Amino acid sequence: MKHQLISQVMTTEVVTVEPRTPLKEIARTLARHGIGGVPVVEPDNTVLGMVTESDLVLRNVAHEERASWHRGMRGKHRNQHRHGRDNGARTAGMLMSAPAAVIGPKRTVVDAANMMADSGVGRLPVVDDEGRLVGIVTRRDVLGVLRRPDADVRADVIDEVVVRALWLAPHLVGVEVRDGVVMLSGTLERRSDAAAAVRLSGQVDGVVAVVDKLRYREDDSHRPPAERALRGVSEEWLRGL
Repeated sequence: MKHQLISQVMTTEVVTVEPRTPLKEIARTLARHGIGGVPVVEPDNTVLGMVTESDLVLRNVAHEERASWHRGMRGKHRNQHRHGRDNGARTAGMLMSAPAAVIGPKRTVVDAANMMADSGVGRLPVVDDEGRLVGIVTRRDVLGVLRRPDADVRADVIDEVVVRALWLAPHLVGVEVRDGVVMLSGTLERRSDAAAAVRLSGQVDGVVAVVDKLRYREDDSHRPPAERALRGVSEEWLRGL
């Protein structure tokens, strides 16, 4: 069972900035395009890092705190302290988070969701084998796949799991989906088929959980895996004759 790939959901026209891009220009760019972050890239499109709205906000807060501290110090010790140079970041290269968390186009949306959760980011630059930018995937792109309509999830479970993976007639397995929760019912020939139906259904994009109400006529769990597979193929083949 294959989850949807990053290449199928990513945005290929990516707004980027260079390391020397001023922070004010980045802020205008984010506002103009209605986006929350931009990759920082080299001239050859190699990804160096990311700058987000949060980075800009935190930088401004830190800048104001430093400025306030300096004003207070000048007021108390006017003759002892001189106003120093502001060492805060002023360009993308100085502010960016680096190295950026990136992902490849052949990875899945589930991989992206896990990486976003682990890294605490809302967007991932998509890079090729050379580290060059080919797209970007956001939390919204991922959630759009994982929050699929129940009717679409049900259709995929029937087609990909019941028919294509298990080689069963659609009417042999009852499939109901509510809010991403799949309920499987019916009677199958073997316990291994029922277990496979539950496991594979859980791998369909948009499935939150699987409720197993399947029954089976034969408990083949004691058979070696190779024998179970051969027996299943033989019986399915005979049914089609």
